[in-house]
Amino acid sequence: MAEATTAEPQTTGDALGTGRRKSAVARVRVRPGDGKILINKRPLEEYFARDQQRNAVLAPLEHTEKRGEVDVIIRVHGGGFTGQADACKLGIARALKKYDPTLEEALRDSHLLTRDSRMVERKKPGLRGARRGTQFSKR
Repeated sequence: MAEATTAEPQTTGDALGTGRRKSAVARVRVRPGDGKILINKRPLEEYFARDQQRNAVLAPLEHTEKRGEVDVIIRVHGGGFTGQADACKLGIARALKKYDPTLEEALRDSHLLTRDSRMVERKKPGLRGARRGTQFSKR
């Protein structure tokens, strides 16, 4: 009987991290490089038009001073641009923590490893929205 061999998983040296915010999910891959950031195969400046969103994505790299040392590849879907930017931020922070465990304290002190748990409140029966009631009519 032939001996079954188990193949070792391929390790590329990449650190993976997943970030979520509202209904957006970002899968992040961090690898040694020269500072390129690709989001859905597009550069950061092309994908996120607003400075606020770009700064959110860059925050973990700036706080750990890894901006020019690592390449970041992100696949993000769901939600809007702000939710996606915050999902990318959390994913990058988690991936950096795996890439270099000594960075965890700096990331945690900057509150970059904390998931924002706020979600859209559900609509309740008998109301027009989550809290908005029907308009009162005297007649």
